[in-house]
Amino acid sequence: MKAVELMIFDFDGTLVNSGTDLVNAVNYTLKRLSLPELPGGKIISFVGDGVHKLLERSLGRFFPEYFDEAMKIFDLYYTEHLLDHTATYPGVEAVLTHFSDKKKVIMTNKRHHFTVELTDALHLTEYFDEIIGADSRPYCKPDRRLVDPLLDLYGIPREKAVVVGDGINDVLLAKNAGLISCAFLNGLGNREELLSLQPDFVCEGLLEMISFFC
Repeated sequence: MKAVELMIFDFDGTLVNSGTDLVNAVNYTLKRLSLPELPGGKIISFVGDGVHKLLERSLGRFFPEYFDEAMKIFDLYYTEHLLDHTATYPGVEAVLTHFSDKKKVIMTNKRHHFTVELTDALHLTEYFDEIIGADSRPYCKPDRRLVDPLLDLYGIPREKAVVVGDGINDVLLAKNAGLISCAFLNGLGNREELLSLQPDFVCEGLLEMISFFC
């Protein structure tokens, strides 16, 4: 087992399965703009780099002409529907409770207010020392400058900090910052892409982490 003191968790696709609500919000936006809707799997493949990239990729050749209007439509719809289907993945609360003595941070490319609204509703907020969204800092994952202030703040060496996530940005963040990487293979991210990055640990379910870290 690997001793850790700081656990940095991704959010969408790691702690919560939010894929259906994101797909619905994107396709509602496209429909309102009289643009072709997209298959759910295609939209999911666009997730991970924040809402700007999500909409840019979803709009395709209609970006940037429709971007500003698309953002307004998406925001209004997602604000009302972000909890329609989104729920925690199996084992999340058991894992967070098990590691109650560790510093824990959510680090996501989702905007902060949406993340906190979800963590509040799903009773996750209390488990975390900090929640860092895409608009919380000047940088987004996988920029290592997100991590360095946390290590300084908590006085934790790099070799005792782990990034847990389902996306390539999570593994790359860990590698860029010299931290341990743990890839969750059953989230929203592409499993083959994750494995190609050779993360330090991989898990099919989050409960497996209990046997990885102490």
